[in-house]
Amino acid sequence: MKTIGLIGGMSWESTTSYYQIINETIKRELGGLHSAKILLYSVDFAEIEHYQAVGDWDKSAQVLADIAQRLEQAGADFIVICTNTMHKVAPQIQKKIAIPILQIAQATAQALVDDGIRKVGLLGTKYTMTQDFYKEKLLESGLEVLIPDQAGIADVNRIIYDELCLGDIRESSKQTYLTVIDDLKNAGAEAVILGCTEIGLLVKQSDIALPLYDTTVIHAEKAAKMGIE
Repeated sequence: MKTIGLIGGMSWESTTSYYQIINETIKRELGGLHSAKILLYSVDFAEIEHYQAVGDWDKSAQVLADIAQRLEQAGADFIVICTNTMHKVAPQIQKKIAIPILQIAQATAQALVDDGIRKVGLLGTKYTMTQDFYKEKLLESGLEVLIPDQAGIADVNRIIYDELCLGDIRESSKQTYLTVIDDLKNAGAEAVILGCTEIGLLVKQSDIALPLYDTTVIHAEKAAKMGIE
């Protein structure tokens, strides 16, 4: 079994889901008392969020690259960055380590393509929804990507940082998300990517008919299976 190096804490609320899903997948695949070999480095998210807010992506890349190097030195066979947004700096991190980074957008794109989806709505932080670093991975797979309007982008982003990252789950915010998802459906989306690892804490497949692709679940299950390949 390979050792999985997790860079978590962005936020810790969703990192707990990664730990649980990875181990549940290992148990399902191998049975018995098997569990995953994991090294977890959990950051202080306030520091990372500050670099996001001021646009200092180079500094955040430096911090996460240092962590990735520590995980590699400790014996990790590959790296899992437990957040969508910080994959923006994955190329810089990859240059500092010899082991691979499991890309969350590529894993999600593959799941969509395998299911025959061609036009998909994307929810996430404002960085994930509006910048190219994430969407280009989806476009490279032949997917057409739809995002909310400016008001929807602002609402989705605010709820992530002001509520979900703090473990604050509100029914009113769920309804806001469901309205945004309905708008994406009306615009032609065949499915919606929950492109922030916290969104799955709020919106479940049982809440809506349109297929939802929770990147936390996809990424964590892929990590577990990569760990036993």
